Amino acid sequence: MYIKRILIAVAIMGLFIFGGFAYYIYNAMFKPNTAFENETAYIFVPTNASYSEVREQLKPLLLNMDSFDALAERKQYTTHLKAGKFEIKKGMNNNDIINSIRSKNLPIRLSFNNQENLQKLAGRVSQQIEADSLALYEAMTDSVFLSTSGFSNKTALGMYIPNSYEFFWNTSAEDFCARMLKEYNRFWNESRNAKAKAIGLSRDQVMALASIVYEESKQAEEQPRIAGVYMNRLKIGMPLQADPTLKFAAYQLPQYKNTVIKRVLDVHKDIDSPYNTYKYAGLPPGLIAMPDISAIDAVLNYEKHSYLYFAADAKRLGYHKFAKTLAQHNINAREYQRYLSSQGINR
Repeated sequence: MYIKRILIAVAIMGLFIFGGFAYYIYNAMFKPNTAFENETAYIFVPTNASYSEVREQLKPLLLNMDSFDALAERKQYTTHLKAGKFEIKKGMNNNDIINSIRSKNLPIRLSFNNQENLQKLAGRVSQQIEADSLALYEAMTDSVFLSTSGFSNKTALGMYIPNSYEFFWNTSAEDFCARMLKEYNRFWNESRNAKAKAIGLSRDQVMALASIVYEESKQAEEQPRIAGVYMNRLKIGMPLQADPTLKFAAYQLPQYKNTVIKRVLDVHKDIDSPYNTYKYAGLPPGLIAMPDISAIDAVLNYEKHSYLYFAADAKRLGYHKFAKTLAQHNINAREYQRYLSSQGINR
């Protein structure tokens, strides 16, 4: 009888122990452990991050950090972290959270448009992925990458087609550039390559001209007409005389740093630069800005007409008046110059 009581006591004690262990396992693995009210929360795990860094991001999101730590240790997450962007859904338990942040790296939508130069592009991209702007700029201007990709420092900006792309947040600077090269080659499909060949321009030349067209007008509907003006000039050997190229040339000089040129003057036309299309005929050696896809396609599908000139329209700002003769162009240009003077824009 005495032994029987001992066995019963041991059995009851075992049940309590088992029950306590089961309760512990339930709390550690299956009990909801989120502390936020939104439907989802996100953490960003840097490359080579330590568990303590991830823990700092998790602390405000979880109800019980100790139970998470215990399970993370048991599941070896503390020593096997994965970099990336990860989602935690409201009501998740520790087990689900660990499974999510160790294996479900979420893609992001990365977008950029019309950056003036590689430095600004690097800054824009660095706001969206882990790589910082310095690493991105160094990768973008790496001489080996450029030469093997068929680009130079002057044409490199043309590799980056403004659009939205799907990336992982932890993409490295080098991988970003490699992906953009693939997107560039995909953009230049058989149709666009054939059109470039038909109008007698290389890819780089199309991009350079498109950058001028885009800087002249943001109106997609008139970009093909502006492109047509420049193509007409190229065909007869007439200088492009594009004001945006003068601004670009000026901005390369120390005296124009941190300034905004609102009005092109004769002094700008004297700048000795291969980008001064008043002084030098033909296309400049590279892009002056990042063109929209609309401007690139405007060059490839330029409007066939007899216009050789255009001037900003003072009565329809953002648009232009086109002319076939210099006499008519001078009338249009003087009208716009009077408008600028009336607005106090003298430089």
